[in-house]
Amino acid sequence: MSSAPPPPPRLRAVTREFDLGGDDLLPFTEAADPLAWVRRGEGIVGGPAVITLERGGDTPPSPLSFAEAWRAIAAHADIDDEVGLPGTGLVAFGAFTFDARSARTSVLRVPSFVAGRRGDRAWVTRIEHLDAPHAAPHAAPPPHPYGPYWPATLGPGILSPEGYQGAVRAALAAIAAGEARKVVLARDLVGSIPAGADLRRLVRALAAAYPDTWTYAVDGLIGASPETLVTVAGGTVTARVLAGTVARGTDAGDDAAASAALRHSAKDLDEHRYAVRSVLDALAPHARAVSADDEPFTLELPNLWHLATDVAGDLRDHASALDLVAALHPTAAVAGTPTDAAMDIIRRIEPFDRGRYAGPVGWVDARGDGEWAIALRCVQVGTGPARAFAPYSDKIPVVAHAGAGIVAGSDPESEMLETRVKFHPIVDALA
Repeated sequence: MSSAPPPPPRLRAVTREFDLGGDDLLPFTEAADPLAWVRRGEGIVGGPAVITLERGGDTPPSPLSFAEAWRAIAAHADIDDEVGLPGTGLVAFGAFTFDARSARTSVLRVPSFVAGRRGDRAWVTRIEHLDAPHAAPHAAPPPHPYGPYWPATLGPGILSPEGYQGAVRAALAAIAAGEARKVVLARDLVGSIPAGADLRRLVRALAAAYPDTWTYAVDGLIGASPETLVTVAGGTVTARVLAGTVARGTDAGDDAAASAALRHSAKDLDEHRYAVRSVLDALAPHARAVSADDEPFTLELPNLWHLATDVAGDLRDHASALDLVAALHPTAAVAGTPTDAAMDIIRRIEPFDRGRYAGPVGWVDARGDGEWAIALRCVQVGTGPARAFAPYSDKIPVVAHAGAGIVAGSDPESEMLETRVKFHPIVDALA
């Protein structure tokens, strides 16, 4: 007989409005282990964890999902929130693995404090165990200046560019055999950064270069994602689906031609439809009046064009953002179609564990509202093969991934070049 889950920890969260000064929240988070979810100066950052929930890897199995565990924690929390904006009150940051079979853990981290900003309002939340001495936020935490710039080293990983083209051919063979209609394959880069590096520098570089994406940092996973997995706010649910990609042109004419070619590419439009359908099907049990445009639009980023479709609906149940994350992930945009078959092909062909690359990353509050993206254009600090750097104690290993959607008619060299374009944001930021 299974034992009942232990009672949830009891927390107190106190939120007050403060003038945090400037528009950079990153000085309020830790240099070596930043917690951040920011865009154009808005968002939230966090301090050291008061609670960390882990699932998967070598951790003992839990009888509760993240959504169930979070509901229990929120239900027993004492919340004093005078601001009432998204990201205030009791908040947790999360980073989950792409594959439930991953050797890496998924984490949900409740920080001891949160500093946030929306529009012209800013706040601080203090979070502590209910039996701890009460410490309401009478003042904002002091910002910490950035450490020095630092160099990174990156090079080919387990799957070289040539090996990736071979993997694409293997995926095409599986598609031709009727195993799946679409498979998203990734390749890797490995390297190192200096021990003691101020990781906020990397977050800041990504936020500056890609201001229209959500820039995130959770448990060493740092990136800038253009793809919103799901947002839940006040009973509404929204998502942005990206699938279909082309590099930006070298001049205005070339750029316009690239965008037009993407809009009319049968291969990319098929890939995009699979991704949109997977999101609509996953949301259907939880939302009503779910709508999506009939045709995608082209989303402009500094280095590429994406086909994009926005999806919206009204929640029909009391599902939280974490419930919807579990229902949606993995989407066809990062796995393939049908999802189970595509996952089997990925496990068979990719010679590495993706870890949290292409997994959900974001935050959730006590109401179940939250914002979650797909962890793209990212690097995981402190993990990965990084074989050449393992013996050196003054180096921290890092691993980055980028992928492309393979469908019938995909060209192996073109797909490899697409991954090269997708690596640019994180490679440039690390450099």
